[in-house]
Amino acid sequence: MTVMRSVFYVPGNNEKLVSKAPSIPADIITLDLEDSVPPAEKPKAREMTRENLKYAGSGGAIVYVRINNWETEMTNDDCEAVVHEGLSGICLAKCGGPEHVIRLDWKLEELERRRGLEIGSIAIQLLVETAKGVINAYPSAIASNRVNSLIFGAVDYTKDMRVKLTSEGEEQYYARAHTPVAARAAGCVAIDCPFVAYKDTEAFEKSTSFGRQLGYEGRMLIHPGQIEPSHRIYTPSPEDVEWAQGVVKIFEEEGIAKGAAAVSYQGKMVDTPVYENAKTVLATMEEISTMEAQRK
Repeated sequence: MTVMRSVFYVPGNNEKLVSKAPSIPADIITLDLEDSVPPAEKPKAREMTRENLKYAGSGGAIVYVRINNWETEMTNDDCEAVVHEGLSGICLAKCGGPEHVIRLDWKLEELERRRGLEIGSIAIQLLVETAKGVINAYPSAIASNRVNSLIFGAVDYTKDMRVKLTSEGEEQYYARAHTPVAARAAGCVAIDCPFVAYKDTEAFEKSTSFGRQLGYEGRMLIHPGQIEPSHRIYTPSPEDVEWAQGVVKIFEEEGIAKGAAAVSYQGKMVDTPVYENAKTVLATMEEISTMEAQRK
């Protein structure tokens, strides 16, 4: 299980923002080499990112880097620049299909071997943000054992679909609902799209809560003010934890121990799927608690 409640993006060429990275309380800090960096600034962003991999994670966050997709012919240079100690994962922008993932997997292994890093230690995160990417989300996710998460990218998706991006997001619904299904089918974490109206906290929380019900377990964030509500929404509530503890206890004592397939708890039937769901809630809470304790 991987906790990714907040994936916060920092332009790799912005010295001021990179310098603040350790103080950002996100689960993942992603240093960006793609859309937030102008073409002329790509070499500078690569160099700054490489120099700050360990520094960006010194506050306790996990460090990823978003690289340009293969069609740009910049992917190889991006990987050569940033696959070093301190990097936990690569986010591949605009992933179109499994062939993109297989190619990246090969490149990462080559660099791990060449630089004495543990083979398979660099994870792959896929940005699903085109029509082709959405259709191929599941095949892409299972193309490499490194893939641990999928992010739905609404801005590029709506551009590709030739429709207007709205805060209500009705135009995104199919792709936004499809991505977490593909992620779960592949055993990956689904991360929701950025919410660009970052000053509208109420709308952000409503959108994030809806995404949570679609199966997302975290969100790509563009403003520090979005971190706290994202963590709150994606962290099991005390009531949920109490319910899960009760379900596990009653099912193990009255169900499993006595050979029963279903028991009653708080007036509702508890069978194996409910029991497994409760165990997932407790495992998630345990990982979050461990991660937060390490950051203190």
